[in-house]
Amino acid sequence: MRKTIIETFRSFSPEETQNIGKEIAKHFSSNDIVAFFGDLGAGKTLCIKGIVSSLSSISPSEITSPTFTYLHLYQGSLPIYHFDLYRLKNSHHFIDMGFDEFFHQGGLCLIEWAEQIADLLFSCYIIEINHIDESQREILFSRLEKEKVMPYKNINV
Repeated sequence: MRKTIIETFRSFSPEETQNIGKEIAKHFSSNDIVAFFGDLGAGKTLCIKGIVSSLSSISPSEITSPTFTYLHLYQGSLPIYHFDLYRLKNSHHFIDMGFDEFFHQGGLCLIEWAEQIADLLFSCYIIEINHIDESQREILFSRLEKEKVMPYKNINV
């Protein structure tokens, strides 16, 4: 596994977190997966508002977290699939619902609470948002490359 830090940001307001999302959006293209990590209220959805509004004509006020539906679809310069996996039981549940098929549909997958499916993420961007204090956040933007391990199958000849 190799994790490469691309950039570190400091945010002092919700608006800055959203603007950092706009800046980060320049890195993404079709079939990219972006895994978001951070505590409740850290700013994951704010960052996503910046990314989605940068890649589409959708106003940030129209972009909400799909906490109860798991997935919102947005159309921009490429399809954007916004997942919120806070309530997801495990990665098997994600696969059972067919959500893994979105990984290769030519769009951009933005995944809040990505730790729920960490075992499915091999090559992706990572955005970690950490509370420094009440109004300050540290945002780490990195790239993860992890070798896929295929399970051994016993073949009888």
